[in-house]
Amino acid sequence: MPDYIIGDVQGCYSSLKQLLNKIQFSIDKDRLFFLGDVVNRGDESLKTLSFIKDLGSNAEMVLGNHDFHLLVCALTKKRQTKNDTFSDILESKHKHELIDYLLAKPLMIDLNGSILVHAGVPPIWDKLTTSKQALKVQTALQSSNVSEFLYKTYSNKPETWSDDLKDLDDCIYTINALLRMRFCKQDGSLEFIHKGNHNLAPEGYKAWFFHEIRLTDGVDIFFGHWSRLDLVGLPHIYPMDRGCFWGQSLSAIRLEDKKIFSVSCG
Repeated sequence: MPDYIIGDVQGCYSSLKQLLNKIQFSIDKDRLFFLGDVVNRGDESLKTLSFIKDLGSNAEMVLGNHDFHLLVCALTKKRQTKNDTFSDILESKHKHELIDYLLAKPLMIDLNGSILVHAGVPPIWDKLTTSKQALKVQTALQSSNVSEFLYKTYSNKPETWSDDLKDLDDCIYTINALLRMRFCKQDGSLEFIHKGNHNLAPEGYKAWFFHEIRLTDGVDIFFGHWSRLDLVGLPHIYPMDRGCFWGQSLSAIRLEDKKIFSVSCG
């Protein structure tokens, strides 16, 4: 059963269908793993999310920051921004089942020993810690007070993680690290202003995968979030956001042989 890992679709349903045609996806024998941000920016968020949900056990996904933002807008008093394009989901008669579907999604998947996550893994976390932290958030998203949890976790602070953080702050850092991180310090301190070239880090920071000491060094990590990192060329680091919404490409990687399949978007 081939496993394909797919980068940020961002509501580009037509591009996703083209990619699945290219890999000759078969619901009888293939599995798809999405690296988050399946919605928003593109104009077919409802079609995209509904399609993935309807694949059942043949598709799994981790939450991305845009998926999390949809949950916040759906379940709290926070409103969409002018750039958000998931009104089709919020106005759909299937809204509640789609939101429930997202609420049950993990922030990390362990796939045959590889880590699947949306943004990355802080250098201070090993695989076990990453899994435990992700599970804390996933459990909270299934709680009866999920609306309050979502509203309170929509924050940039704390920027740094420690074992002494209170439960809510622990979850905030985890969400920001796994769903939003690009640059960080060796101690895991996060920075959210800079979003450009991975070689142009702010002073004192590095792209999370460039730190010399990472506790997940040697573990294959597949992630999205940061478009056009396909030239990083680091062992065990597989950036899969190829800028689909920005007119570049949508890509899938076959886990067994690391072969990449892409379609142009534009």
